[in-house]
Amino acid sequence: MGRAFEFRKARKMKRWAGMAKTFTRIGKEISIAVKAGGGDPDYNPRLRAAVNNAKAANMPKANIENAIKKALSKDSANYDETLFEGYAPHGIAVIVEAATDNNNRTVANIRHHFSKYGGSLGTSGSVDFMFERKSVFKLEASAIGDPEELELDLIDFGLDELKVEDDEVTLYGSFTNFNTLQKALEEKGFEIKSSSFERIPTHTKKLNDAQVEEVIKLIDKMEEDEDVTEVFHNMDMSD
Repeated sequence: MGRAFEFRKARKMKRWAGMAKTFTRIGKEISIAVKAGGGDPDYNPRLRAAVNNAKAANMPKANIENAIKKALSKDSANYDETLFEGYAPHGIAVIVEAATDNNNRTVANIRHHFSKYGGSLGTSGSVDFMFERKSVFKLEASAIGDPEELELDLIDFGLDELKVEDDEVTLYGSFTNFNTLQKALEEKGFEIKSSSFERIPTHTKKLNDAQVEEVIKLIDKMEEDEDVTEVFHNMDMSD
């Protein structure tokens, strides 16, 4: 079925693979959310989303509570959210999101990854215009009933698109409608498996298997970096 197909399947699991890496990443999400909106999930939608993601990753309740307490402490680390834009081999646009307590280290590492694996780090705005930032929510397909009915119910709350794949439903809305959609889903009694912000490419580029392999090497190295939270690209992952 091609290397792109294999990569697309594997990436779903790889993104959260490695328990230590996963919990570190979620801990940063919680810390940033707490510092932005306080430590009570009931009054902090971003923290509520981070806690839901932690539960979806099977993070123990005690770890979640400790992460919130740590973030509330005056001695806790401050993480800056940073964005890097550039190109992978063969002209594939790449956006790297990071959360770091040492920006100089992160910049040096990201530049090195791009250079070593045949890419190039660009300037701010060099590829961001090729992506749309979306709010993304995932639900269990068995919990939603009629997908078309749910789609109609949520349009007024900012839903742009609903996709059903196997046992999972993915809802897409604009970046600015995250809180509105989250609240609507919760009030309708749906359990949100996970939620996130994603950058969806407005157009994609098809590569052959050998070229895909080169791009994957760069993406893999980026995702292994401890400061990196997400990597987005416009490589065509269809079959």
